[in-house]
Amino acid sequence: MRPKPPPNYLAGYPAALVTQVTELIASAQLGPVLRRKYPRAHDVRTDKALYDYVLERKNSCLRNAPPLAKVAYDSKLKVIAQALGTHTAISRVQGGKLKAKREIRVATVFRDMPPEFLQMIVVHELAHMKVREHDKAFYQLCQHMAPAYHQWEFDTRAYLAYLAAGGVPLWLPADGAAPA
Repeated sequence: MRPKPPPNYLAGYPAALVTQVTELIASAQLGPVLRRKYPRAHDVRTDKALYDYVLERKNSCLRNAPPLAKVAYDSKLKVIAQALGTHTAISRVQGGKLKAKREIRVATVFRDMPPEFLQMIVVHELAHMKVREHDKAFYQLCQHMAPAYHQWEFDTRAYLAYLAAGGVPLWLPADGAAPA
């Protein structure tokens, strides 16, 4: 059985941008560029801290959205779903009523990333509470919640391409210092 190739994190971007990122990775310059732009890692380390972080974002941008039952880091997410985050609604019959619980799961790779990358994935998953499809309205909502959403998404995808190409992680959890 052949191993699967790594996901193409930059699919859908213009060829010139993909070439630029590929050349930066090949010349070992993408890591330093990203470290200058995003110097430190966030401090949202636990599932409880992630829940509080997401709830704060939800309450500031989507006050009328349904409540969240669970928010957690998920180590299997990237492998199983080929996704970096998921938003699910689980419906159960309780007595004569239908109860819905909403959950957000974030890939554990985001545990050791800059706060902007975490905010990007959280905003993305929160936007799914209002808009299911990745359409114009969805991305407008993302940009409303985080005006730099598109730049952060591109930089996150560039970093994931860097990691897939064998790059070493750029941020350490404790103090945000780069690995030696």
